[in-house]
Amino acid sequence: LLVSKDLGKHLLEVEDLLQKHGLLEADISAQTERVQALNAAALKFSELEGYQPCDPQIICNRVNHVQTCLEELGELAAKRRKELEDSRQLWAFFQEMEEAEAWIREKEQILASKTCGRDLSSVLTLTNKHKSMLGELGSRRALLHQSMKKGEQILAKKRFSPGGIQEKMREVRLRWKKLEEVTGLHQQRLQEALNFFQFSAETDDLVAWLQDTYRIVSSDDFGHDDYSTQALLRKHRAVVEEVEKHRAAVLALRKQLALLAPEHRQGVDVQIRVVEVEQLYGEVAEVAVLRQQWLQDALAVYRMFSEVHACEVWVDEKEQWLERMEVPEELDEVEVVQHRFESLDQEMNSVMGRILDVNQVVQQLVDGGHPSSEEVRACQDHLNSRWNRVVELVERKKDQLSSVLKIQNYLLEC
Repeated sequence: LLVSKDLGKHLLEVEDLLQKHGLLEADISAQTERVQALNAAALKFSELEGYQPCDPQIICNRVNHVQTCLEELGELAAKRRKELEDSRQLWAFFQEMEEAEAWIREKEQILASKTCGRDLSSVLTLTNKHKSMLGELGSRRALLHQSMKKGEQILAKKRFSPGGIQEKMREVRLRWKKLEEVTGLHQQRLQEALNFFQFSAETDDLVAWLQDTYRIVSSDDFGHDDYSTQALLRKHRAVVEEVEKHRAAVLALRKQLALLAPEHRQGVDVQIRVVEVEQLYGEVAEVAVLRQQWLQDALAVYRMFSEVHACEVWVDEKEQWLERMEVPEELDEVEVVQHRFESLDQEMNSVMGRILDVNQVVQQLVDGGHPSSEEVRACQDHLNSRWNRVVELVERKKDQLSSVLKIQNYLLEC
């Protein structure tokens, strides 16, 4: 049993042989105690005084022979255990190599069948799974490194033919290297797909924002009075600021597109999409400028109407006063009226300045092609007409006062 050359043909068989060898070693250990007891008892016969049933030398030789045989048996058992343990180490190494190869094959099949996703969500899911596989790859790399060290140790002992061990190690190393290359390539493809779908998602978000903004800046609501138009103008200025902030994002689309993988950036759809975004942004920016001008024009119109109304209220008041006023004949009363006309002249100078401002605003609106030009021009003509009437009334009343003063002065001189 101890000189058997059967060291097993696989790990389970070696484990079985080691288990049987352990039983044999236990048996030898038990027999060793028995032999030592028998040898001790036999040696007593070689030490007898007087009658000796056997030659002491024969007894000693016999004891020594049995002891030598027992020692040889122990050496054989130790040698057999060492050989079996070496065999177990060898087959454990091969089994670890087979497990590593099976794991590599499994991952190769997974990587071969993996797609890079159809949208951002699926790519992110696949990326997370790939990160998990990279973690497994790291753990398996450490185990494989330990297995390779075991192979090197087996080769260093030179107890087995190195051919099969070296071949297996070389084969597994090559497959592992290929797996890492495929893994790296798949990770690169996932990253490229992630970059593309992120680019697409950001572009879609930008398009949605531009479409919403276009609806806002193309609104035909310009307010119904000074206050509402000012509120719309404030909101519009905030929108214009946002449009300007998004300019950098639109300009960066070309650079982002250039950084995508060739298979993604060379697609006709994605190139058309970028052009559409740039055109849409240009339209939004252009319409935003127009709406701001229209709001400013509307504000100018409402302020002009407000100013016209204020001037017409003054004109109404003075017109009614002038029409009701009777030029007095008494000198004292004439002087009072004359003082009132002096104050009126100051007021008229102030109102005249406001009317000139109204005329200037009207001219700017008409020259700018404002859609309410006719209404604005009519309002201007009406105001100017009423102002001219007041001026005529004032001049007439002043002439009457002047005539009365001349008469009164003449009478005083007489």
